Amino acid sequence: MAGGLDVSVEDCPVATSSTGTMKPTLSLTGVTVNAMALIAPGAFLWTTFALQSAQTNGGVSTAPDMWIGLLFALVLAFLTAYSYSELANLYPQAGTGSSYYFAEAALLNKEREQHYRYARIAKFVVGWISHLYYWIYPGIMAAFAGYLFTYLFSIAGVNLSFWAIAAVVVVFVLANTYVAYRGVTGSTMAAIVINVIQIVALIAFSIFALIFRATHPDLHYEQGASGVLSGSHNFMNVLYQGTIAILLLVGFESITSLGAEAKNPKKDIRRGILLSLAIQGLVMYLFEYFAANMVVGQINASGKLSGYGSAAASSAPIGDMIKGMGNTVFGGNVGQVLAIIVAITVVIALFGTMLACLNTGVRITYAMGREKEMPTLLGILHGRHATPHFGVWILGGISAIIGIYAATDLDHLNIVTVASNVGTFLVYGMTNVVALVAFWSHHERGVIKHRIVPLLGAVANVGMLFGVVFLAIQAGNSGTPGGNTASDATMSIIVVAVWAVAGAIWFAVNTAKQGKPAMVRARAQV
Repeated sequence: MAGGLDVSVEDCPVATSSTGTMKPTLSLTGVTVNAMALIAPGAFLWTTFALQSAQTNGGVSTAPDMWIGLLFALVLAFLTAYSYSELANLYPQAGTGSSYYFAEAALLNKEREQHYRYARIAKFVVGWISHLYYWIYPGIMAAFAGYLFTYLFSIAGVNLSFWAIAAVVVVFVLANTYVAYRGVTGSTMAAIVINVIQIVALIAFSIFALIFRATHPDLHYEQGASGVLSGSHNFMNVLYQGTIAILLLVGFESITSLGAEAKNPKKDIRRGILLSLAIQGLVMYLFEYFAANMVVGQINASGKLSGYGSAAASSAPIGDMIKGMGNTVFGGNVGQVLAIIVAITVVIALFGTMLACLNTGVRITYAMGREKEMPTLLGILHGRHATPHFGVWILGGISAIIGIYAATDLDHLNIVTVASNVGTFLVYGMTNVVALVAFWSHHERGVIKHRIVPLLGAVANVGMLFGVVFLAIQAGNSGTPGGNTASDATMSIIVVAVWAVAGAIWFAVNTAKQGKPAMVRARAQV
């Protein structure tokens, strides 16, 4: 019994398959490191610092509010993370279903017909929209890998052609897909190693930056410690920086789709969500962003970094910082060597992030395939590896296509990124609403935990959703990466609209084919 729901293994749509059974092998450490790998501070500091430096509000840079904007986004992320953790605790039988399962269970647990009759529609909408996030995001990681390899080769004076970049993306995706296909246990071991490498690299960079600032006070810097921590005291600038920073933090919820493989899903999924966000966001992100902002300025000529303007124009501002500091302290080309080493750790971090994306995103698809809400091929487990292997390879192929499309043109990267972001905020917002519904009349409900927190989380995600779209359109041709952000945002909205229409058509056709009622006719047990 969980929240009044009578659940057996056979009732759970995500626990078993005729071709295999998911094995509960993940401890608290296992589920936590999988989420940590997806959040990946080492990857996102490198890939997003230029965009954060380039952002403006009415022609005025919002970059001085980067750290406080991150803190603001972290608070909002914890609101949604708490809703996910409470739902995971309430419905430990969710298996791989995550928000898809939560949406149905929250309504079927109600007594009134107007609630439970919409259960199937609600879960389908949440599951379908989730794919805008979970099936686009891995492709973005593949694109980031393409850009990073382009940077590494450019250091050696080699300019990669389109086909060379495409080959890099394909190899990167294939390696990730194969590991994901073999099972979550191997992926978890990889995630542990990757997290250790990136955390060590982050701490080393941050300490180096702070020591450099303390030992080279005569150089020009954009801000002091108090300025970094407090920003410009402009709330709109903080909010705008938050629309980017929130994107660095997504992924904490991903482990709710690993419930079928967790040894103790009721306790460990809940704790893993909050622990992963606390470790990567509250500790690593805040530390590294403080350190990075402390050394933005005129490091030296070889560093080619003279402020946020230069950081915005750079293909790798963190690499420039490391190069400048290394050359200044050690002389010669030591800085360039250090930049290459850190860049390699970023590649490793991206590998872990994409691997986590493949593992978690495809499991929600598997849950829908098991219930025939998506093609049944996607709901089959591999007999030996107990992975949804068809879904893994299909998602790998889609990720390669998106990665090639986005890695060779910044406008294309903007389009797929905004489309994924829209899906993210929609799913997060809907999940907060689901938490409100699930606990509204529950005997263990609390006013703060189950009403105020999810309500604020829903409002925050809707606000961030409009903020991301508005800023992208407002930017126009103001010089942000890609140069055509207004048209890019419009294309992203079209992608989202097309996916929504396709979902409505699929639901109608599949409902008729399966002979299922669109509305639940009688209250049923989940």
